[in-house]
Amino acid sequence: MLGCEFGYVLAMASIREASCSCGQLRVTTTGEPTRVSVCHCWACQRRTGSAFGAQARFGRERVAIDGTDRTYARTGDDGGIATFHFCGTCGATVFYELDGFPNEVAVPIGAFASHDLPVPKVTVYEARAHVWVSIEGDDITRYD
Repeated sequence: MLGCEFGYVLAMASIREASCSCGQLRVTTTGEPTRVSVCHCWACQRRTGSAFGAQARFGRERVAIDGTDRTYARTGDDGGIATFHFCGTCGATVFYELDGFPNEVAVPIGAFASHDLPVPKVTVYEARAHVWVSIEGDDITRYD
């Protein structure tokens, strides 16, 4: 926390860095995410090699990108296009853009070297979730 001469306390903006496995491609975010969510769709399971994808979205103006990326775009079930930005050296996805949310950048939670992100409040494609996966918490919005 920072103090100022008028007695107010100013909170320092959260700064987080996400990167690929080799560190060549990095994203730095400031502030808190606009949304943290989990997706159980088949494409996210394939992309992550895991049971689901987890992402934090940030306003584009609060994201700085450093390094060289390659892209892969795919059309989702709803017709929207997701463009994934990954490292051409190690292959790790570091961020992606959803054409339906042009002012936001999504960053996979696992790309952050930080455990202080808020709990996911949205879970999508729950009908495709593995039976042993359960996203718990208060006020979670759920979509099938």
